[in-house]
Amino acid sequence: NVPMERYYNTLKNELVHHHSYHSEKELYTSIEEFAYVHYNHERPHSYNNYKTPFEARYGV
Repeated sequence: NVPMERYYNTLKNELVHHHSYHSEKELYTSIEEFAYVHYNHERPHSYNNYKTPFEARYGV
């Protein structure tokens, strides 16, 4: 439960609260971009020794 709460907190603080969305589709597209690109491939995490989740999982 804690990892998901942390993820949603990050999502809200780094994305949702910094933009205004004109449609539900625009919001969903932005969240998908954040989750599948930024959060997993670009954003390093201290828990993973400052590697991205992708790097930590696949040893890249």
